Amino acid sequence: MAVVLNFLKVKRLILFVCFLFFSTNSFSQNLKFNKIIDLKAPWGSSFLNEDEIIITEKSGKIKIININSKEVSVIEHNLNFLEHGQGGLLDILYKNNKLWISYTENRENRKTSTSIAKAYFNKKKLIFKNIFQANPPIESGYHFGSRLAIKDNYLFASVGERGEGMIAQDASKHPGSIIRIHLDGNIPKDNPKFEGKSEWLPEIFQIGIRNPQGLTVSPFDGKIYISNHGAKGGDWFGEVKKGENYGWKILGWGGKNYSGIPIGPKWKPGFTKAIQYWVPSIATSAITIYKGQEFSEWNGHALITSLKEQSLRKLIFDDLSNVKQEIIFKNKIGRIRDIQIHPKTGKIFFLSEDGLWLMEKN
Repeated sequence: MAVVLNFLKVKRLILFVCFLFFSTNSFSQNLKFNKIIDLKAPWGSSFLNEDEIIITEKSGKIKIININSKEVSVIEHNLNFLEHGQGGLLDILYKNNKLWISYTENRENRKTSTSIAKAYFNKKKLIFKNIFQANPPIESGYHFGSRLAIKDNYLFASVGERGEGMIAQDASKHPGSIIRIHLDGNIPKDNPKFEGKSEWLPEIFQIGIRNPQGLTVSPFDGKIYISNHGAKGGDWFGEVKKGENYGWKILGWGGKNYSGIPIGPKWKPGFTKAIQYWVPSIATSAITIYKGQEFSEWNGHALITSLKEQSLRKLIFDDLSNVKQEIIFKNKIGRIRDIQIHPKTGKIFFLSEDGLWLMEKN
């Protein structure tokens, strides 16, 4: 009897694995991938218009790419950046003839910070002025974050904890937090510091985050969503919530230290609970909430990119008690750093480690 039961369990498992493989594989076969241009370690991107996209390369270049003609132009800039480990030029965001950029700023004696600067757009030379510096500067090449998102007159930014662990629980320091400032760098008067959390730095909106490389505003509900790298496991996707704490490094989100030692519980009351966790780690990167024509059946769904797994995953999360997940593709374009939706067609553009890619229906 036990042998029969075990056989049935194995049979069900095989059928389930086959279902996952063929459903994912068949979807991938309905997609077409086209490499627009080769790039060197690109990091962030933003559409300027329907034809042009501006991108950063970690090593320090800012480029404009015409997605039709494939013409590339390099823009001079005045940023005092340092390419160090995971740091360099990071995210870039364009709106109303202005640019915001997050980058690794060279502060003092190889101490660096995740900083944000703003410039008026110019195709020849960009004169940036800092509007935020994460303090204290730290000598580390790890966990800078960092993504930018604009909602109304607010700029949201994710700041990594620089490999310092429990610094993410210290709201008198910026590393390991979500920042909210006005578009000119001024501090909103309704940030948590001014509403009962007097010990918090005035720019901090939420704490307890490790290495957040995805941040986006939903065009449907107006909420801010984030993705975060765990350690050895414990990646997650969740909502940014004012004055709350995601728990790093009290919580491990299901992951372990790279030494194999457990970090802490996946979640416990008093901390923000993520919408979706991944154990083992998929190395979550950029995210977006899809809105467009090309994949209109995905409208309102979260798209999650990954580095280690080299995948695009789709989450249906309107019912938080029953989040549905689908792997759209794996191992097609390499490690995925960024994702953008074309403002008119809804076709999807990715930055991989070596170029700009277009994904559309076959």
